[in-house]
Amino acid sequence: MQATQKQIITDISQLDPEASYTYADYLMWRFQESVELIKGRLFRMSPAPSRNHQQISREISRIFFNYFHQKNCQAFSAPFDVRLPVSRKKGEDTTVVQPDLCVICDPAKLDERGCAGAPDLIVEILSPGNSIKEMRDKYRVYEEAGVREYWIVNPAEKVVLVYVLNEKGIYIGLAPATEEDTLRAAIFPELAVDLKEVFV
Repeated sequence: MQATQKQIITDISQLDPEASYTYADYLMWRFQESVELIKGRLFRMSPAPSRNHQQISREISRIFFNYFHQKNCQAFSAPFDVRLPVSRKKGEDTTVVQPDLCVICDPAKLDERGCAGAPDLIVEILSPGNSIKEMRDKYRVYEEAGVREYWIVNPAEKVVLVYVLNEKGIYIGLAPATEEDTLRAAIFPELAVDLKEVFV
């Protein structure tokens, strides 16, 4: 008996929000809304980011792209699919995220669809409505997947929370960085971000 072909989905209302999905399902979705999968669960992304969110993203991206130009590591900004090796289902990925910014140092993880594996550094910028996802759900899968450093940028408070994996694979929180600080990446000490230029 032939396996059932996966069906193209053109409206998010065709999906069961309580169901468990895989990356193969994700590839068949052709609706307008942007979504992520975290351990098979469907998460709607926030509507179009605010101007402040975009300005912060643009400024951090500019600093990252300049720093990593002609280096072994590469920076990528959203939309960019990252498939994380957590909670796989029958050999298929069930976690697909689109970080605001990520840095990948292993070229073997890059393919035509994005990144297959954990980036070295991920930056997420909070928007109204996504704080729980970024601070709880993504924190957990980034830690489990082995993302070495995770920045959570809070525009409302003008602060960046930084988490770095220790030798046991557990995130350790560093001192919060405020708009008065120059933030240096723990795993790339020469990468410096003047937060006065970010939080304008």
